Amino acid sequence: QVQLVESGGGLVQAGGSLRLSCSASGSIFSINNMVWYRQAPGKQRELVAGITSGGSTDYATSVKGRFTISRDYGKNTAYLQMNRLKPEDTAVYYCNALIYTQRGTFSDYWGQGTQVTVSS
Repeated sequence: QVQLVESGGGLVQAGGSLRLSCSASGSIFSINNMVWYRQAPGKQRELVAGITSGGSTDYATSVKGRFTISRDYGKNTAYLQMNRLKPEDTAVYYCNALIYTQRGTFSDYWGQGTQVTVSS
């Protein structure tokens, strides 16, 4: 079995910072892309930032210059450093990873989500 667990969410004032973590565990052979999504109440889930196995990154226009995605390959963990947070960043943040398991399967996995609330 493979699990993704997010942590680091919370309540912060506008202009503040948070760092989210996404740790993958279980029967993992390798991890391809790791991606952060978010979903605000009443809105569709949207891609926030992604990082490939080679370290290439991509960001939603709304977070470019404020958010930074990174990975610790040895720990199977991705991070999302969020700076200069705005009330519109309020959402549940989900981690997604494309994982090749030790059983030889290649699947998409999701974490349970972590709430980020930015007060004005």
